Amino acid sequence: MRRTILLTAIVAVIAASAALAKSFPATIALPNGWQPEGIAVGDGSTFYVGSIPTGAVYRGDLRTGKGATLVQGATGRAAIGVEHDRGRLFVAGGMTGKAFVYNARTGALVRDVQLPTGGGATFVNDVVVTKRAAFFTDSNRDVLYRLGLSKNGAPVATASALQLTGDFELVGGFNLNGIDATPDGKTLVVVQSVTGKLFRVVAASGVTKAIDLGGALVTNGDGLLLHGRTLYVVQNRDNKIAVVALARGLASGRVARAITNPAFDVPTTIDRQGSRIYAVNARFGTAAGPSTTYAVVLAQG
Repeated sequence: MRRTILLTAIVAVIAASAALAKSFPATIALPNGWQPEGIAVGDGSTFYVGSIPTGAVYRGDLRTGKGATLVQGATGRAAIGVEHDRGRLFVAGGMTGKAFVYNARTGALVRDVQLPTGGGATFVNDVVVTKRAAFFTDSNRDVLYRLGLSKNGAPVATASALQLTGDFELVGGFNLNGIDATPDGKTLVVVQSVTGKLFRVVAASGVTKAIDLGGALVTNGDGLLLHGRTLYVVQNRDNKIAVVALARGLASGRVARAITNPAFDVPTTIDRQGSRIYAVNARFGTAAGPSTTYAVVLAQG
């Protein structure tokens, strides 16, 4: 009898786990015409996706696939990279040269920060938030923008430019793109899209060191996701995600494998919810119009 009860319980657990897995859809439709780029997973199964041309932010549920616009689009705004931290959304503002911070629950604007871009061509591309600062990349410049945070994570009113030195060199084309950080926030990891090179950055000084991949490159590198010593690099127009196994200290690594999916259509950024990794399809190269479809894809589950 005890064995029967135990087996019944095990079968029930397996069935419940299978049902839970099936409850997370493999693709989640975004509003037509959305033109997404950044994705961030928030509390529970909540996710956020920005709209490049309008600055709007969509909030959805990875479990149900349902959602609605949280932040309405506005003139003078844009949304490229998106990061969720302590109840706030940090958004890279692309050609506006700005950083936008919103309340992740209400969508209210918390900060509209003009970054110190120097007045030249700028494209504020991606963002990572550490305990005491948010760092933004600029695909046209050899700097990171640092927006300080208070002890509770609230952003200050102004940002500073962190000049990059060391191995990183600005070249023609699209330079800095995705960014992530170690848990202690002391080391940042960035990708240079045009060269396919990865760099680690000392957050306090801006000193960069190339990450030795043994000659391998992650060309068209876009969004990054650092999980332990595994770095996921979205290679947007290649329609794949490189999985890089990093050595201790992040000085070197190897491209261990690639994640592909027939549903990929120029994925740009990724984030994780538990063991699941989600990518957003930007569909660059497809004519964008009010009826153009876009989606979030379960890349690895």
